[in-house]
Amino acid sequence: MPDEFTPTILIVDDAPENLAVLSELLQPLYRVRVANSGPKALRIAATLPCPDLILLDVMMPEMDGYQAFEHLRKDPATAYIPVIFVTAMDNTESELRGLEMGALDYIAKPIIPTVLLSRVRTHLELKRARDWLREQNSYLEAEVSNRITESELIQEVSIRALAHLAEIRDPETGNHILRTQHYVQKLAQELRALPRFAEILTDHYIQILARSAPLHDIGKVGIPDCILQKPGPLTPEEWAVMKTHAYLGSEAIETAERDASLKVEFLALAKEIAHWHHEKWDGSGYPDGLKGDAIPVSARVMALADVFDALISRRVYKNPMPLEEVQRILLAGRGQHFDPDMVDMFLAHFDAFCDIHERHRDPEPD
Repeated sequence: MPDEFTPTILIVDDAPENLAVLSELLQPLYRVRVANSGPKALRIAATLPCPDLILLDVMMPEMDGYQAFEHLRKDPATAYIPVIFVTAMDNTESELRGLEMGALDYIAKPIIPTVLLSRVRTHLELKRARDWLREQNSYLEAEVSNRITESELIQEVSIRALAHLAEIRDPETGNHILRTQHYVQKLAQELRALPRFAEILTDHYIQILARSAPLHDIGKVGIPDCILQKPGPLTPEEWAVMKTHAYLGSEAIETAERDASLKVEFLALAKEIAHWHHEKWDGSGYPDGLKGDAIPVSARVMALADVFDALISRRVYKNPMPLEEVQRILLAGRGQHFDPDMVDMFLAHFDAFCDIHERHRDPEPD
């Protein structure tokens, strides 16, 4: 007797005697549902329990079997239900048409019971195998997605942890790494509208860029406290030491790259940012005196974000600058310190960058 695990077969035929014959043949082994027209078959096929197999007559009034089959395939709820055409049209052309449309099989009337039962059993077994594979693929896709999400989370946490090492040694920066990360992401998204940046600033690149940004000052862990935490101006000798943090940061990241068994994409951008975010558009920056487009896009974006945050934020040695003064300094750096297009885009969205600063403002000092 059929039970809840028994496959369901939908028989579609406009002739009552054919429905009766097929039902009598199949009911001892399967759960059987019947429809005497194409439209009714479509309604039944889309309701639970969905058929595991459809035996579909071709020659029917109102909607023939081919038309019904096309409707079944267009509906996502019924698209994967296997269909066997059953018809008195015993000719090669009709058979080819049904198979070309995507039917699994084609059985001619009059029905030979043994043949029909064998075909039905075979296609139900194939369906079970396909369903199992589909479930396994869905499970594997979900598992891969979870692993990727977990890996990305571990990456972000590790990056933040490393960045905070530098922040702990230079406590005045506060939420600097968080703010600059958001500045970088926002600026890169806006720059994508410009043809000269459209090719490089893809969604994926911007995602990796924002993830890498917190490591821009990781090299400061190698700067002595007496220089890093000095409240007053640095001497020329001290400033020379301070500038080495760009090289120290890129060297540390490069060492991590060499130790990794596989290429880690974000490390390449993090190394660019750490090494060259103090370069200037006119070539007067450090450590390599790069000029113009020779400076990687990632480092140019970071340079502007870094300077903006330094100007607008409170430091031990200064109060935050008025917004008008910040704008004036950025504009003065256009074509000298910064990429001109980046300054124009930054100032065009200046309020948005100020909003980011407000959302991640440092706590007021006691």
